Amino acid sequence: MTDGVTIGQAAAFAGITIKTVRHYHKLGLVDEPARDGSGYRRYGSAELLRLVQVKTLAAAGVPLADIGPLLASDAESFAAALVDVEQHLTDRIAELTERRDTLHRLASGDRTLLPDRALAMLEGMPTLGFTPYDVQTACESFVLAKALVPERFDDYLTDIEHALQDPRFVELTRRTAELAAWAPDDPRVAELAADLAEHYLANPAQLRIVTGLQARTEAATRYRLVAHHREQHESAAARLTALLEARLLAAGVRLPKPGAR
Repeated sequence: MTDGVTIGQAAAFAGITIKTVRHYHKLGLVDEPARDGSGYRRYGSAELLRLVQVKTLAAAGVPLADIGPLLASDAESFAAALVDVEQHLTDRIAELTERRDTLHRLASGDRTLLPDRALAMLEGMPTLGFTPYDVQTACESFVLAKALVPERFDDYLTDIEHALQDPRFVELTRRTAELAAWAPDDPRVAELAADLAEHYLANPAQLRIVTGLQARTEAATRYRLVAHHREQHESAAARLTALLEARLLAAGVRLPKPGAR
């Protein structure tokens, strides 16, 4: 009777594939047994035990590069190493749980990317007369602002929360939402720009909604991605923004300039 089993049998007994066994050999985690008289490698109990040990540690989350030294260590070092592995797994479980929770919230679309206070504002906007399109645009702007200027996002939300309590701000914002139906040269565009500039300059706290999203790096690029969201080239919205920014700059308000870092 030939001692030992073939690589296929060894892999099956250990619960892994032949490819995995050969990979363990390549990494030096399991010694290759000598060939028998027929030219076949025969795996004995020692090799099988080692395969099971390596497979079990790998399945428990121990990096393959750490398994060899771990199996060669004494009992105290082995136990200490497993504590580190357990902590790594705990952190990984928390990360995966967070990802799963995010997936569960994806039914809410982009809103899954926003904190509860932002969602509360969006949910309250229809009561102020804003249309579903206005709410969706605001939602997208919030997502962009949070992604592009995260360090200023909480202050940005606070400024908007306070501004939405001002009927004049709400009125002007609702007028801005009407731009999609206006031609770029509509005289109402210039009138609205003048009204917005006057209001912002008279209310510094609300002016921060325009000026506050200034990041530490690539400030102009990040600012324009948020401030000019959904604008079409040569549209009424683009002209309004240009006129408003020109009036604010003329009044000494600092806005990110192209090329700013």
